[in-house]
Amino acid sequence: MPDKQRINKFTIFNIIIMKTASLSGSPRESVGKKDATALRAAGNIPGVLYGGSEEKHFFVNENDLNKLVYSPDVYMIDFDLGGNKASAIIKDLQFHPVTDKILHMDLLELTDGKPVEVALPVRTQGNSVGVRNGGRLSINYRRLPLRALPADLPDSVEIDVTEVKIGDSVRVRDVEIPGCTILAADSAVIVDVKRTRAAMAAAAAAEADGDDAPAAAAAE
Repeated sequence: MPDKQRINKFTIFNIIIMKTASLSGSPRESVGKKDATALRAAGNIPGVLYGGSEEKHFFVNENDLNKLVYSPDVYMIDFDLGGNKASAIIKDLQFHPVTDKILHMDLLELTDGKPVEVALPVRTQGNSVGVRNGGRLSINYRRLPLRALPADLPDSVEIDVTEVKIGDSVRVRDVEIPGCTILAADSAVIVDVKRTRAAMAAAAAAEADGDDAPAAAAAE
């Protein structure tokens, strides 16, 4: 069972190491617009691996890359480039403005002892008491940017919202992830429970019923 750490009355973090996935690439023999166009036409995506001793240009199969990109998870990639292996993360992607197909990718090679910046998915746990009382849970950060050593990167940011009431919020300053620094303003709201019109109407009706009761008793 993964360890759970209570951060405050609103949050619990499930510290699970980031998932890994394998991806194979081939070195590019030539670099240029014409070559990149030909690669894409053949179902491949050109890219650059940087962060190591030198930049390396490559291409990968489009379908293999799509499995990693169009996923709710963020992966640490075991990248095999022509038999040379490296640990990396996807740092940047360029998309076609009309078709949204991937045009180019940047991979950042990971080095032990060297921090990396990455945006991790935010996931909630529990059934908020505020939602049970008619509120609406709002997740303002689908992914939260943070900095950490590769070995300290969690799979995601898990927030327990069970005790979050209507009008309550969990801000960056409420959150602590061991070994990680969150790259967002301390006051930024990660999740909150907003009052809905239905909840306000119910509260107003309850208040009105309370006001009528003494008047009715006095009339008797």
